[in-house]
Amino acid sequence: MVNDKIEVFGARVHNLKDIDVSMPHNALIVFTGLSGSGKSSLAFDTIFAEGQRRYIETFSAYARNFLGNMERPDVDKITGLSPVISIEQKTTNKNPRSTVGTTTEIYDYLRLLYARAGIAYSYMSNEPMVKYTEERVVDMILHNYSNKSIYVLAPLVRNRKGHYRELFEQMRRKGYLYIRVDGEILEITRGMKVDRYKNHNIEVVIDRLKLGAATDETLKERLSKTVSVAMKQGDSLIMIMEKESGITKYLSKRLMDPITGIAYKDPAPNIFSFNSPEGACPHCKGLGKISEIDLGKVIPDDSQSIYGGAIVPLGKYKNQMIFWQIAAILEKYDCTLKTPIKDIPKDILEEILYGSLEKVRISKELVHTNSDYFSSFDGVIKYLRSVMENDETAAGKKWADQFIAERECPECKGQRLNREARSYRIWNKNIAELSVMDIADLKIWIEKVEQHLNEKQQLVAKEILKEIRKRIDFLLNVGLNYLSLDRQSATLSGGESQRIRLATQIGSQLVNVLYILDEPSIGLHQRDNDRLIKSLCDLRNLGNTVIVVEHDEEMMRAADWIIDIGPKAGKNGGEVVYQGTYKQMLGTHTLTAQYLNGERVIPIPKEHRKGNGKSLRLYGCKGNNLKNVDAEFPLGKLIVVTGVSGSGKSTLINET
Repeated sequence: MVNDKIEVFGARVHNLKDIDVSMPHNALIVFTGLSGSGKSSLAFDTIFAEGQRRYIETFSAYARNFLGNMERPDVDKITGLSPVISIEQKTTNKNPRSTVGTTTEIYDYLRLLYARAGIAYSYMSNEPMVKYTEERVVDMILHNYSNKSIYVLAPLVRNRKGHYRELFEQMRRKGYLYIRVDGEILEITRGMKVDRYKNHNIEVVIDRLKLGAATDETLKERLSKTVSVAMKQGDSLIMIMEKESGITKYLSKRLMDPITGIAYKDPAPNIFSFNSPEGACPHCKGLGKISEIDLGKVIPDDSQSIYGGAIVPLGKYKNQMIFWQIAAILEKYDCTLKTPIKDIPKDILEEILYGSLEKVRISKELVHTNSDYFSSFDGVIKYLRSVMENDETAAGKKWADQFIAERECPECKGQRLNREARSYRIWNKNIAELSVMDIADLKIWIEKVEQHLNEKQQLVAKEILKEIRKRIDFLLNVGLNYLSLDRQSATLSGGESQRIRLATQIGSQLVNVLYILDEPSIGLHQRDNDRLIKSLCDLRNLGNTVIVVEHDEEMMRAADWIIDIGPKAGKNGGEVVYQGTYKQMLGTHTLTAQYLNGERVIPIPKEHRKGNGKSLRLYGCKGNNLKNVDAEFPLGKLIVVTGVSGSGKSTLINET
């Protein structure tokens, strides 16, 4: 017979006093009691720890060697235990690559949507990209160039430097006679090369044709073979040039801009991932931010001289080469190391910071040689970077970090993706633009987007959009409508990250699982509490058991079963003072019940603190979503900052 209850016998973990508890399956269960009474010891350190240990015991002996042995919690017996998933507050992911979108899998579905239904635009001309089969290319050439002489070319080099002697020799050996270099058709000769210091465009001439009627089968067959060879030689891209006018046009089997000839790879989900080399911005490696040396930290006080330590990384003057080099540069412009930074002309200071084009002359008396010493000077910034790169010690990194500032990547403007990935659009938005939307705004966009898709796109996108809508609804139901998909997981509060994982678990649609949550309502406004409770009930209704460690009154009212641990905290707790339903609990006299039934109340003070008469004032706060806020905080008082979740409370207090 299947056990319809979870039973714990003789739990003695931490301050638990050999307690026995019994809970129904497929129910919402609340563990409550004073802070420190033993709720978490029972939920996480006993029930979850035993569930995890049993799971690991199912692995082979070889696999367990890597995981290590888990100690059995101090408990006599636990029966009716199903697979356990713990959703705690303290497991926030600190990885900068982890975002709300990746955690909830919404971003994964968006990547799939853009790979299957996105329309590619050229980042050069902003024109829609086109893609043809070889047969279609042949038909287009016959139709567009009827009764004209043309060259069929295969692009080899696109705007790159080099002499390309080996490339020309390779083409000559393959039997090609002519090549087009920077718009001029030349005969390939032995030892042929071009200027290695200039950018070149090179195309090999595959064939020269005089086209007749489009119905000429012999001509069509020859052109088909020519196009096939050109596609192989030009990596799926060919160029057609009219002999008379010299006008060129690109055609490709891949996505291609018909004006500039740039081609994209066939879209795949990894092209839209900032965690993949295929999609990440090459400048910031998919982080959206770059670390740069902050001149304000390198030279914090421009009234000081270099001799006195104005350039902080160098410190005060020492008998070292870098100081001799700086002195030599300053000497040329009638300045010295003792001249205050503010009195040094800007162009000379830039030469000191970023390097000199000319070699610097250092007096023979300083270097103790027979003649003056000439050396190249790369600048203080490059010197600082080389020290950072070569010093791998913790102390060295700590020293270097004080001169570093994080800035938005200038190439991707913080969008994390390369320009190819940012060039795919659906309803005039790329995937990065969707990622910065609030979940509530994204919901509206997702609901309306199908009206802006063509029939083929609708067919492909239907199931993907269904999954995205489902996951967005889960986030809205746990009160996270103010977050955006690109929000880093590391910046979330414990309550927010817990509710995100809760939404992910609801989306996974698992059944017969025991979920254990740690105060999911923490930091949540009462407006959103009902939606959180509904989400937990939905998780239960799927066929799961949900244990919640909680103090919230509304959560207790919604619970099917309550276990009150007490009577006090620490050594005076660790006992089960009540287990049963909420209604039955109101008739008892436990400390929790007394506050619930009104026997005890928290009195509102008759008089409030007068404070010391001083105030802290903030003007024009604009961090994150704050809209030019002014605020006054009277000192010497207890101040509460409140508002709905995501309204900007933490931004005002912690980040301002």
